[in-house]
Amino acid sequence: MKRTRTSRALRRALVAALAVVLLLAALAGGYVVYLFCTYSRLEDNLALEVAGTAESAVPVGEPVSLVTWNLGFGAYSAGYSFFMDGGTESRAYSAEAVHENVGAMLERLAALDADLMLLQEIDVDATRSYHVDESALVRDAFPERDAVFAQNYDSAYLFYPLSEPHGASRAGQMTLSRFTIASALRRSLPVETGVMKFFDLDRCYSVSRIPTANGRELCLYNLHLSAYTSDGAIVGEQLRLLLSDMAAERAAGNYAVAGGDFNMDLLGNSGEIFGVAGEDYTWAQPFPAELLPEGIALVSSRDADAPVASCRNADRPYEPGASFTLTVDGFLVSDNVTVLECVVIDEGFAHSDHNPVQAVFLLEA
Repeated sequence: MKRTRTSRALRRALVAALAVVLLLAALAGGYVVYLFCTYSRLEDNLALEVAGTAESAVPVGEPVSLVTWNLGFGAYSAGYSFFMDGGTESRAYSAEAVHENVGAMLERLAALDADLMLLQEIDVDATRSYHVDESALVRDAFPERDAVFAQNYDSAYLFYPLSEPHGASRAGQMTLSRFTIASALRRSLPVETGVMKFFDLDRCYSVSRIPTANGRELCLYNLHLSAYTSDGAIVGEQLRLLLSDMAAERAAGNYAVAGGDFNMDLLGNSGEIFGVAGEDYTWAQPFPAELLPEGIALVSSRDADAPVASCRNADRPYEPGASFTLTVDGFLVSDNVTVLECVVIDEGFAHSDHNPVQAVFLLEA
């Protein structure tokens, strides 16, 4: 009798365990179906809305200032680490922290007062930033400028980490201009396929067409290339598309300037320059200079006396001299654009995992 009861109890336990396993398998399968069914990409060559009432053209032969800054969706205070970089956090600390970080960066941008601003990782509605509409915060801070927002991705709900899922994210990049933006376009970039597309998400760059004083156009590109890819090859494909677009505009007699987060080591040897070896951080490969077509040049800050990195790896809280840092933010310009200055502004990664990069250029007559 005792053995029979024990056998029955064991069978019940096995049946219960099997039921749990089957339930978990069904949930996992349903989640995979959900991911594939909800995945979509925005169409290519999508016209973008231009907000604002700026009325001036870009001067020719006079200095024009430009700043690019990845705002890191308002999460990256100096003590913040991100799970996809090897850290611990999957969301900003709080909505209040998002407002604090974004507000501080907007104050800094207002002080810099650049003629043109290229901003990336601006959340519109995301779990990770507690649904704070950061695009509205940016727009409200610079109401007198023309503004273009390009949605980069609208991801499905990511149920990872299990303790605090990253959630869903709708985010993009914003271009602000003191000069009139006549029109703007969203170009879809190549992205990973298969399962990796759920990590690579949708990607794009925007191009804003700004009239110049000599009747031509300044084509201003705002970009944020892929970071979490399987082998890095897709970033090369993205770069080829961008460079082809810029070269075509240069051939048409226009001016082409691109800026943003390349997610590539623009210096090629940032580990040596900034003093922390990067062998364990393979996500940012050296910029492939061999892809540059005739008439297009890469511009990045190379201050040998006091080098400042534009990005930190967020696998740990920022620690000067110990955290891996590199320069992934910079510019591409056509050869009818003369760059007078390019510098990374040291903000100590106080509110983002990126520092702003500012350039001063002029359009050749």
